Amino acid sequence: MATIFSSSPPPIFSSSTTTTTTTTTTTTTTTISKPLLSFKLKQPLTTTLTAAAAIATILTTSPPSIAAESSPYNIYYGTAASAANYGGYGGNSNKKDSAEYIYDVPEGWKERLISKVEKGTNGTDSEFYNPKKRTEKEYLTFLSGFRQLAPKDAVLNNLALSDVNLQDIISGADNVSSEEVKDENGQVYYVYEIDGVAYHSLISVTCANNKLYAHFVNAPTPEWNKDKDLLTHVHKSFKTIV
Repeated sequence: MATIFSSSPPPIFSSSTTTTTTTTTTTTTTTISKPLLSFKLKQPLTTTLTAAAAIATILTTSPPSIAAESSPYNIYYGTAASAANYGGYGGNSNKKDSAEYIYDVPEGWKERLISKVEKGTNGTDSEFYNPKKRTEKEYLTFLSGFRQLAPKDAVLNNLALSDVNLQDIISGADNVSSEEVKDENGQVYYVYEIDGVAYHSLISVTCANNKLYAHFVNAPTPEWNKDKDLLTHVHKSFKTIV
C-alpha cells in the first residue's frame, strides 16, 4: 500500500486624519473630428477553422495525472483456496472479488505456478521471484482450522516443520527477532526477522477467516543489503481481507 495542515493582521492605520482639498476645475471644449470609416478584411475560412480547432484542442486536453503514473509494484490478490477446490496450476491472481489476502509484487517479478500437490502438501498458495536473482522471492502459505495465533516461538517452529528452506535459514541465523503488531483495524500480526550470514528473511503471520496465513520475503544476505528498501516494502504490504 498522513496529517495535512490565523492572528488578525495589524490595522494599517492607527489613527484617522481628515484632509480638505480645494480643487479648481477648468473646462475645455475640444472639437473631435469624426473618425474615418475603416473596413476589416475578412479572414479566409481555412484560417478560422484552423484557429478554432487549435482552441478546442487546448480546452479539451487534460494535464497528465500524477495518479496515472505507473507504480513500481503490482497488487496480488490471493484466494487461499483449498487443494480440493484448486483448479490446477495458477489462475488465482485475477480473483479480486474472492481474495482473502493481498501483497505487493515488484514490477518485473515472475510468478511461480503452484501445483495442486504442492498446495496440498505444505499449503503454499502463491509465490513470486526476481528473474534476475531467482533466490530473491516472496511467497505465502496458509493452514486451515486456526482461530487465533499460538505463542510466537511455537508459531515459527511449526512453520519450519513444513518448510525445509526455512529450517535452513533459522539454523544458520545469527539473530532471530519477533514482535507483535496490530494494523489500523486491530488485526494482530507476528513479525519475524531472521538475519544470517547467508540469508535474510522477513515473515508476517496472522489468523483470519479460520486460517493461519504466513507471508515470507527471502533473499541472500548480499542481495538483501542491496534491495533492503524494496524487500521491506513488500513485507509490509501483506495484509488479510476480513
